[in-house]
Amino acid sequence: MICCILTLGLFSSALGRHLQDGNDLSRVRRLHGDAEKRHILERRELSRRSSGLNEQTCTALRGVESALQNSTSSYTFKVRSMGSLSLAWVGDGSGVLLVLTTFQVPLFLMRFGQSNLYRSEDYGKTFKDVTNVINHTFIQTEFGIAISPDHSGKVILTGDVSEFGGFRLFRSRDFGLTFEPTDLPFVPLIQMLYNPGDCNTLLTLSVTLDLWLSDNFGATWRRIHNSVCLVRWGPRNSIYLTTNNNGSCNDKGMLDLKKTVDYGKTFHTIASRVYSFVLGGKFVFSSIMTGTGTERMIHVSVDGGEHWNIAQLPAVNHQQFYSILTANQDMIFMHVDDPGDSGVGTIYVSDDRGTVFSKSLERHLYTTTGSDTDFTAVSSLRGVYMTSILTEDGTIETVITYDQGAKWEPLRRPQNTDCDTETSTNRPNRCKLHIYASYSTAIKMNVPVLPLSQPNAVGLILAHGSVGDSESALAPDVYVSDDGGYSWLQALKGPHHYAILDSGGLLVAVEHTNSPINQIKFSTDEGQCWHTYNFTSDPLHFSGMDSEPGSRSMNVSLWGYRNDYTKWVVTTIDFRKLLTRDCNEEDYEEWLAHSADPGGSNDGCVMGYKETFLRLRKDSVCWNGRDFAVTKKQLLCPCSVADYHCDFGYYRPENSSECVEQEEMMGHALEFCLNGTTEQLQTSGYRKIPGNQCEGGFQPDRKEIDLRRLCTSDGLHPNSLTDSSSPNAAVIVMVVMAILLMSALAGIWLVKKYVCGGRFLVHRYSVMREHVEANKIEGVDDVDTNYMETEKTQFNDDSDQDLLE
Repeated sequence: MICCILTLGLFSSALGRHLQDGNDLSRVRRLHGDAEKRHILERRELSRRSSGLNEQTCTALRGVESALQNSTSSYTFKVRSMGSLSLAWVGDGSGVLLVLTTFQVPLFLMRFGQSNLYRSEDYGKTFKDVTNVINHTFIQTEFGIAISPDHSGKVILTGDVSEFGGFRLFRSRDFGLTFEPTDLPFVPLIQMLYNPGDCNTLLTLSVTLDLWLSDNFGATWRRIHNSVCLVRWGPRNSIYLTTNNNGSCNDKGMLDLKKTVDYGKTFHTIASRVYSFVLGGKFVFSSIMTGTGTERMIHVSVDGGEHWNIAQLPAVNHQQFYSILTANQDMIFMHVDDPGDSGVGTIYVSDDRGTVFSKSLERHLYTTTGSDTDFTAVSSLRGVYMTSILTEDGTIETVITYDQGAKWEPLRRPQNTDCDTETSTNRPNRCKLHIYASYSTAIKMNVPVLPLSQPNAVGLILAHGSVGDSESALAPDVYVSDDGGYSWLQALKGPHHYAILDSGGLLVAVEHTNSPINQIKFSTDEGQCWHTYNFTSDPLHFSGMDSEPGSRSMNVSLWGYRNDYTKWVVTTIDFRKLLTRDCNEEDYEEWLAHSADPGGSNDGCVMGYKETFLRLRKDSVCWNGRDFAVTKKQLLCPCSVADYHCDFGYYRPENSSECVEQEEMMGHALEFCLNGTTEQLQTSGYRKIPGNQCEGGFQPDRKEIDLRRLCTSDGLHPNSLTDSSSPNAAVIVMVVMAILLMSALAGIWLVKKYVCGGRFLVHRYSVMREHVEANKIEGVDDVDTNYMETEKTQFNDDSDQDLLE
């Protein structure tokens, strides 16, 4: 997504560095003067060795200072104290960057403020104050700068014109060059939501929970629904929303999930008793309250909510939560919180229907807030995910899977690191690499950025971590993997901000410190050697680093302030003149992904095939270019045990590739309810990983047999788990009514003779319904005792615990 919004609040914890009176900043004399002094300084720069950890084996790059000095530019923004600064990239490769500075003061129930808008057309090298195009209107920072996801240059700013009675949109179709004002007929609650399939169509909620839609890029609006709690765009212009007739969104578990495919002209209720919902890949997930109202079960649909199935996962109560960690077109990773306040749960992985799940990882660390987990999808290599577990002895350990959750293992210790003496001697089993992600930032560890990977930088991962006891590292270091997490290198000492440029051909980093800085580090060989460049002679308090999304740019912008909080500085460095040569065929080499056993016939086989990429040689200092495309070739592999998840009711013990039956499932028929009928699973314990393309080889027996027995496959309606609303319930009711009718015709005299006869029939009717219900509930429990689904989204959807908050 080529929209990246960074908000730099002046009093946030990230920027809370207080300047003391009389504290003089260290200054570096500017590189000007006579030619002799300049020549001396340049020679010193040329002879400087790497600033990384392998400087004894690295060669300095020549001409760094002279090349980058002429490619460095700065701009100063004047911001009042108690203000904020936001930025957003517009388009893909357009070079347009918008910066919004805002000063606001709350006064009783109103807010007063001032905003300034700046625009750059050269990747942040120069800016122009364009506040006049928004008529000097106060822009609400919580609505941000809304950029269309189709890279068409559409921009929306939401202005507060309370003194005139409302809010005003400023709409641009030309990358922020001009804006058209439009008054809103409501007070917005959330940012405008673009339809991914047609960015001229917008959705938003008002403070009165009305849902508004515009089909002409915000020029006119119409209200399409009221009492809306949560709304999301779905595929093919569909809209999903939850609503409550009593107007309260706090009554979770009593919401209706609705869908419209005609922009709100008609709505169809696709689920009731909804706690929360989420969309992911081809799946729609809904967390549904059971009949007793104390537990929730995840329901899954692969056809947009027309048909649902209960996911084979454990039900959870009010103290637990589900969370979708990731979902794609093939499968889902689902976290199910353990009972009690343990802070851990179990990761389950699904089949391609999102219904049948199996255990993937136990004791998965996930705090009770429902949002803090180290689970990280590595986008630079398929099938790779990292996360943290809480071991039996109470320590945190990073584990990684290379095959979409089929098997997990600890990270290997980097060869250029050692554990401290105490750990090596007394706890050698803890001498492993631990990676810090969201959980670490939540507990306020000194981790400025999360692990970073990009699809166009194959195999490359940057992350903060430590070797040894994870909780003992107060200042983690930067580690780099160039093979998708199989091996790691300690690249930089101490915490840093970092970014990937030129599709991995260039890495940049800035030290994370409370002291003013004037130096940026960069690497042209995937983090093995690092070089330095002093980008200013007047150090600044560093606050953030930003580059155009997509990691193809050669420009990076450094943000900070000097002296006080009223002068913000952006320094943009263009590294294009450093990499003066375009890469050619000789600069690339073949690389087999997932190669762990060189020479083995199945080496590199993951998800049923091998992938060989063309990658830039580490000793090639050249420019990949904006048009760089990943080149690869694939070769199918014969199937092996590694191509299979453990099936429903089975799991892999630690350090084992064999699937064994779960103890709690032994002696039970492996039955589950699918589309209203009971299916019996006959399995040897293995289920092919969704999306796996292997052929021949290991082919374990597996069959799903339709027992032709009706069952309750969903609980989406108010009485589904208490009054039996499945298709066979209707059959039962019809049979009962026929019996009642025959009894009425043939037994009038019986009614007269036995006064309680009617009550007897009613009693029989009630008992029969209760019996059918009990059978259906048992049928669900037999299948689902240990399986159910969740939700986790980004954009601040984490789990069904806080999805609607």
